[in-house]
Amino acid sequence: MSTALKHTPLHSAHLQAGAKMVDFGGWDMPVSYGSQIEEHHTVRRAAGMFDVSHMLNVDVRGKVAAASTSAEAQDAATGEQGVRAFLSRLLANDVAKLTVPGKALYACMLKPDGGVIDDLIVYFFDETNWRLVVNAGTADKDIAWMQQVARDEGFEVQIEPRRDLAMIAVQGPQAREKLWAARPHWKAPTEQLAAFNGVYIDADTLVARTGYTGEDGFEVVLPATQVGAFWDDLVSQGVLPCGLGARDTLRLEAGMNLYGQEMNEQVNPLISGLSWTVSFKNPDRRFIGRDALEAITPDQTLVGIKLLERGVMRAHMKLRSAQGDGELTSGSMSPTMGVSIGMARVPLGLQPGDAVEVEMRGKWMPAEVVKMPFVRNGKISV
Repeated sequence: MSTALKHTPLHSAHLQAGAKMVDFGGWDMPVSYGSQIEEHHTVRRAAGMFDVSHMLNVDVRGKVAAASTSAEAQDAATGEQGVRAFLSRLLANDVAKLTVPGKALYACMLKPDGGVIDDLIVYFFDETNWRLVVNAGTADKDIAWMQQVARDEGFEVQIEPRRDLAMIAVQGPQAREKLWAARPHWKAPTEQLAAFNGVYIDADTLVARTGYTGEDGFEVVLPATQVGAFWDDLVSQGVLPCGLGARDTLRLEAGMNLYGQEMNEQVNPLISGLSWTVSFKNPDRRFIGRDALEAITPDQTLVGIKLLERGVMRAHMKLRSAQGDGELTSGSMSPTMGVSIGMARVPLGLQPGDAVEVEMRGKWMPAEVVKMPFVRNGKISV
């Protein structure tokens, strides 16, 4: 018996716009609204937007927050059982880096054996008020894991999934101006926002300078009841609705990992190009998975691959090199570059410029290792 797909608050808007819908992590989501290539190029050259309301915003608060704002309460919130201590234990990246309200950090949540439960963004607002943004397909297990860690290890935190919120990513070189045209009163609080920072416009509207495309722009979280009007206002300003197809080619060009492809519960961050997100700096911070990672000597790494002949690389294709064998984790045609690109897990030691071969329909095709990102801010970098 099949389970009904979940719908975001913009589902009817996608259907009215003629979107081609697909099952994505149990959600009925638009893969494109017509031309995936046009959507991709529009984000690189102007401004496009994505419904990312299937992703889950999760508020993590200190239990003392509502009871008191006294100095003693603040001390309790930041102490051994507070939110910061909880997230310090939960995440492989170090939330000690977050001291300025609104600052965000990309991090992985690991199993004790070092496998990746999910990759996420964590925001700091004050010591008793934090937010995580987690992937759609992993949201339920993420919440269960957080609650288990809090319960088993005695952390005094409240974990609140915010399904009452929706989220739109507005991306591209014209994204900021188009957003301000749609919401002029948002310009003042967001104009000076640095990358990977967010600001609350009101109690439930968060605008963050983040994204998943390699372009500038904002991700906007707002009440689900308001998202339809916001979407329509952006359309009226010439922001093109874009689907998951363009989102995938954009993130691949930007060299950004996708959960379930570059990493998962069986694959640790050290061989997923994510060692930069694992902070071993503080020897006293025993985050979950640290012991396992410290015992690992990685013999693989994640690299960019460019195909040198016609064809399209795909995930799970085999790769061979002078250093040994590997496998594509992601692959597609790059609309910006006009060639096929991919990411591959390969033996340690392969360097940009090294020759490799990719098996495609029984033939070994020439390719080369390249430095990522392939494209950033509209410009080809390889």
